Amino acid sequence: MASAHGQQAWQNPSERYLDAYRAYEDAATPIPHDEVQHFVYFARDRASLPGHVLLTHPRFAGAQIMYPWAELEPQRDRYDFTPIREDLELLEAHGKTLFIQLQDATFSPGFKGVPGYLIAEEFDGGVTRQVTDEGEHEGWVAKRWNPAVRVRFARLLAALGEEFDGRIEGINLQESAIGASSEQDPAFTPAVYAAALRENMTALKAAFPTSTTMQYANFMPGEWLPWEDHGHLRSLYEHGQAIGVGLGAPDLMPQRKGQLNHALALMHESAFTVPLGIAVQDGNYVGRTGNNDVVENRTNLVPMLHAFAREFLKVDYMFWSNQPPYFEQDVLPAFEAAATPTAEE
Repeated sequence: MASAHGQQAWQNPSERYLDAYRAYEDAATPIPHDEVQHFVYFARDRASLPGHVLLTHPRFAGAQIMYPWAELEPQRDRYDFTPIREDLELLEAHGKTLFIQLQDATFSPGFKGVPGYLIAEEFDGGVTRQVTDEGEHEGWVAKRWNPAVRVRFARLLAALGEEFDGRIEGINLQESAIGASSEQDPAFTPAVYAAALRENMTALKAAFPTSTTMQYANFMPGEWLPWEDHGHLRSLYEHGQAIGVGLGAPDLMPQRKGQLNHALALMHESAFTVPLGIAVQDGNYVGRTGNNDVVENRTNLVPMLHAFAREFLKVDYMFWSNQPPYFEQDVLPAFEAAATPTAEE
């Protein structure tokens, strides 16, 4: 039986950062100028970009927009980058830049997100269902672990890089977390999946040697840190550091143990020379994820989120979701008053 002293001395490793955010609760407003580059994240809502306040706001470097693989390659080896060109031209006309998020996974059962030609025997069906922990169908993900799928993905990356490398600020691959397992595809294993993501990262860097490259690495199937650590998520961070690909994650949730013990811990615990990024996505403005509820009489978390990201994570990029009413009511006021640097800055 453990002694009372032993019980008192023992610390739960999963709670080691649970109170870290408290050091930043009194973060000053307006948010001061610093080296972090701030982007507004539109997901696939390109229609909201024209006329948006970011185009004339000096604190935002540009827009992060998601482009589905299906739309960029409507037919095999026939690419259509018109949406990217249009968005980039609009941003450049206002002195802003673009950060591409490349979509090969969806959270909508009605949209597969990959080119139609990929849904074929040659690619073992090309995609698999994403399911929730309760077994409900929530979307699709490209079979990233299938070698033939990866060849096609690498060709898309190469075509994008040929036109946009050095012109855009950066490009990131979607999050590593997926709702897939060997139950959906017998060829899937966590180790094979981790190796496949590392190969995609290598292909991304080869295609974009100049612009910032980034892999969103938040969770990995088959492990749950800190208790079940098979090195899969860590391998993405180590590989990115080794080859010059940045690391990032969706969902800045510094009060949630799951996020704290995975991407946020890995960012905090290592000294990276590659860029780091964090996304404040829908719901994060009120400490939730994937949530569109409007919370009235709330505390504005934006200053704390920024201070946590800058000081605890030491990120280079922050991607702020264009979620109403939070972007207008919480994000803009936190930045607005410090829009123009002083002579001392």
